[in-house]
Amino acid sequence: MKPQKGSHFLRKGRTSIKNQRYLITTAVQERKPIFTEPQIAEIVLTSLHWLEKQEKIILDAAVVMPDHLHFVAALFHGSLSKLMHSLKSYTAKRINDLLNRQESIWQTQYHDHAIRKDETLIDVVIYTLNNPVRAGLVKDFHDYPFWYCRWQV
Repeated sequence: MKPQKGSHFLRKGRTSIKNQRYLITTAVQERKPIFTEPQIAEIVLTSLHWLEKQEKIILDAAVVMPDHLHFVAALFHGSLSKLMHSLKSYTAKRINDLLNRQESIWQTQYHDHAIRKDETLIDVVIYTLNNPVRAGLVKDFHDYPFWYCRWQV
């Protein structure tokens, strides 16, 4: 039986490897474009930086799109599932407090791609940062307000 897209079977066999770099993508519930508000997008970026300060990840790059998040990070401590649970629960609480509501913010799933030896980190980072360009939001990702990169690009 082939698992349905987004089902819990997609997590079967998923492992978390310390110091492995991942490209992680996660989406807002029903793909609502809530990250167009600067305060809300900033909550997500600030939370990623906080996770780095807590030595959970080493954050290389991130871009907060209107309805989803992409980030490249090395897993330093813990598992991907715990990391994503922490990120999603904290940001959901902060966003709901800001908007004075109690709604689901994130889809439960996320996609992770372990960066392989044959891939270069800079190519994955540039691919990630260029998401707003591919989406037609800006002509140059530098003009998009909700991104971060460890290196000058």
